[in-house]
Amino acid sequence: MTEDDNTALPTTRCGYVAIVGRPNVGKSTLLNHLVGYRISAIVNKPQTTRTNVRGIVTKDNFQVIFTDTPGIHHDSKTLMNKTLNIAAVAALDSVDAVVMLVEAVKWTAEDDLVLQRLEKMQCPVFLLINKVDRISEKNRLFSYIDSVRSKRDFVEIMPISATKGINTEELLQKIKSLLPFSEYAFDEDSITDQSLRSICSEVIREQLMNQLHQEIPYSVAVNIEKFTEMPYRTDIDATIWVGKARQKGIVIGKKGETLKRVGIAARKILEELLETKVVLKTFVRVEENWQNNPKNLSDLGIITR
Repeated sequence: MTEDDNTALPTTRCGYVAIVGRPNVGKSTLLNHLVGYRISAIVNKPQTTRTNVRGIVTKDNFQVIFTDTPGIHHDSKTLMNKTLNIAAVAALDSVDAVVMLVEAVKWTAEDDLVLQRLEKMQCPVFLLINKVDRISEKNRLFSYIDSVRSKRDFVEIMPISATKGINTEELLQKIKSLLPFSEYAFDEDSITDQSLRSICSEVIREQLMNQLHQEIPYSVAVNIEKFTEMPYRTDIDATIWVGKARQKGIVIGKKGETLKRVGIAARKILEELLETKVVLKTFVRVEENWQNNPKNLSDLGIITR
């Protein structure tokens, strides 16, 4: 290699990092915090992420493409759940590093399952102990950190808070040092590879999950039928799928109150996201057994055909 060739080498770093963990440990919250935008659904319920969502962080002279994966879990009864597990594992291919999230002072059988999926990974693996802001007795946290050291040769074990941003900047800097020198894979102002339609669908589904609580949280899906951008507003028509006829009434609520609350909350977030007035219309449709129908899952972007 000549001296001239040396001068042509990139001065920037760029790489891919998978965020993995059991359901409900804060993967989506961490991704949104790192990116600085709400691109992945945040709900205090497990198994809410249904696709591999990429968030892009570009700063100084490096770019990290994070992939928020569906939570790896034991329950694979439906085609959707099987697909989610496959998607989560597939996200580990050709990454430069992995960050595994666990909950502070809590290790479960599903954490062990995630660790098994990482057994053959040759790239660096970070263990992030999330929700440390909830632990008042720090001695419990220190003991927990000591107990997980032997589980794998982690490149780093870091206590973090995805909601409060504790140690998240330090995480970025540590990841940066592991990235290869390379040109950026995305434009510097890119924050995700998700379409606006997909993000809008996730925002509406997030609000449905928040409103429905434990009634039918995993039997709903949102399909954006219309997304029309105009100079002063954006019109969005969204169809909410439910798996059974009785669930339609629950989603709509008495005199339409539940659906109205969902629409108001979602529209507020969408207007902040799109920075324009949003006219949101929601419809509820019964689509029996949609979680096992390949066409339905394809329409929702959960699987590709």
